[in-house]
Amino acid sequence: MSARDEILRRADRVMPARPAAEVAAAYDRIDRRYLRRHHGTGVLDLFAGRVADYRATVLRVPESGVPGTVAERLAARPGTYGVPGDLPPEWLSASDAAFVRDPSTGALDGLAGAVTGCAAAIAETGTIVLDHGAGQGRRALSLVPDFHLIVVRAAQVAADVPEALERLDPHRPLTFVSGPSATSDIELSRVEGVHGPRTLEVLVVE
Repeated sequence: MSARDEILRRADRVMPARPAAEVAAAYDRIDRRYLRRHHGTGVLDLFAGRVADYRATVLRVPESGVPGTVAERLAARPGTYGVPGDLPPEWLSASDAAFVRDPSTGALDGLAGAVTGCAAAIAETGTIVLDHGAGQGRRALSLVPDFHLIVVRAAQVAADVPEALERLDPHRPLTFVSGPSATSDIELSRVEGVHGPRTLEVLVVE
């Protein structure tokens, strides 16, 4: 038995698994009489403003402008970029940058950055959610490189947290991104790039 299996065995002994029917019944009993949507209009404006508040760069472009804008943003940071293997090829079609699709773990630290899509976004909190499905790559791709360019389609932006969560699969590995990686618990000074990309740029496709 591996150390991992032993730890899980002990955890199961302390917190035995509950029958699925019992879990489902408990979930159904949750009181959901709270306001689920606070914004009816101006959702994209709110999202762009909140993301910018986190010191991220926000660019709003039409679908046809994605290739050119991606090329422009990457040209400012010469180097090799990691991208998911299934990232839409047209997003990169105008760029002269070098790309590595689904880079290995060992290659991540040497990348100039990463370009990905997302699963959903939340206007109220300025948060982007990756579930590491189509067009997003594995979690390490969004955490190790120092620069992250995320393409967010307008239809992916939910007004509030409850609406966004309804679009997500809780069984997938979810990564919530609210601005560049930063912490202020080092003598109350903001330090960026501590546990993820130091620089975040977001393309909102309208």
